[in-house]
Amino acid sequence: MTRKSAASGRAAGGCACGAVRLEIDLPAFWAWHDHSKQSRHAQACAYVTYVGVWKSRFRLLKGLRSIRRFADARGVRSFCANCGTPLLFERAHAPRMVNIPRALFESGVGREPRYHIALEDSPEWAWRGESVVPLKGYPGVMWNRSKRRRQTVPVF
Repeated sequence: MTRKSAASGRAAGGCACGAVRLEIDLPAFWAWHDHSKQSRHAQACAYVTYVGVWKSRFRLLKGLRSIRRFADARGVRSFCANCGTPLLFERAHAPRMVNIPRALFESGVGREPRYHIALEDSPEWAWRGESVVPLKGYPGVMWNRSKRRRQTVPVF
């Protein structure tokens, strides 16, 4: 697997099954969290974090035959036909850019996600940074303890 090299100034990544490998030149142009309903459905998560790069700074290293594309009015989404991993989002209004899910990269991309798009579309069930504590007996599981206190029945 290719990892980011300080000398090369690149970040590599790919799909879950390894059929598709991609690479970008560093740094990425920008990174953001997309809370829109369309991206939430395409990625099946509360929000997706994207990295945007100029197409001239993006390379597909492996797997062209494993990529399937879906087009709609917003643009074209690509995914791996073998494992279903979402790979690229090419917005119709930005034909020179390509957006890649940040989770695909094995190393840093030179940009931290500091922007939120369509935050008003965020679902009510998404975590909003509330305080969480460890769940006793379940290592690695955190939970949002209810703020409502149990009503105690007075004893007379």
